[in-house]
Amino acid sequence: MAIQSKYTNTQVEALISELLAVLAKHQAPTDLSLMVLGNCVTHLLDKKVPGESRQKVAEQFAKALTQSVK
Repeated sequence: MAIQSKYTNTQVEALISELLAVLAKHQAPTDLSLMVLGNCVTHLLDKKVPGESRQKVAEQFAKALTQSVK
């Protein structure tokens, strides 16, 4: 069963485009880009997700990331 997002493809693609443009502007190599994006994820989890949900959300994110590269 496909997961329905509450966000449009346009919204998602616009953010992706802007984030990638910033990385390109700084000529960030892949390892630095991944490190920075990972730190952004950690920051969002720490600041925007309640402590009691944080572990579960992180696990779901990691699972989705792993599945996206298969």
